[in-house]
Amino acid sequence: MGKTTVSHYLAQTYRIPVLDADLYAREAVEPGSRVLREIVERYGKSILQSNGQLDRRRLGDIVFSSSAERLWLEQQIHPFVRDRMQADLRRLSAETYPILVLVIPLLFEARMTDLVTEIWVVRTSPEQQQQRLQQRDQLDFAQVQARINSQMAIERKIQQADLVLDNTGTLEELYRQIDTQIQKAPEDC
Repeated sequence: MGKTTVSHYLAQTYRIPVLDADLYAREAVEPGSRVLREIVERYGKSILQSNGQLDRRRLGDIVFSSSAERLWLEQQIHPFVRDRMQADLRRLSAETYPILVLVIPLLFEARMTDLVTEIWVVRTSPEQQQQRLQQRDQLDFAQVQARINSQMAIERKIQQADLVLDNTGTLEELYRQIDTQIQKAPEDC
């Protein structure tokens, strides 16, 4: 939808620290981690690449075709992500950053709304979302649909948002929306 684009812009243009749940999730499955050991125990060593790294595509094929398997995986990864995010929030808050950006693709699904004070949702058209996923992750249509269908519907996310950024236009239009919102922020932030 554009979460990474928005967070990079906020970090580069406004020097706002960004905590990204996807990065923590990758850390959770690094070789030698408890989570990776549990994944291997559940799915076997064929879930690993020859270098010992998790084969994300193979795991994705499993978890996006079974809600039970996706739930099991999320129960392994989400607590790790929450713990790491909370630790970094404490550290950065202690350094007195008035604004922090948390990029949490599964904010609602992972029940992490308690970590934020304002929710921004980035939306795009279903066609653009599908096209971007296909290009970014080299997925076919069925794989893209499985990933989209595994998440809360964007309409429900929009209902819970404090701000909705429309990412159906140009990058400049998206950046203008962000600039407008930042300019509205109280001066002590």
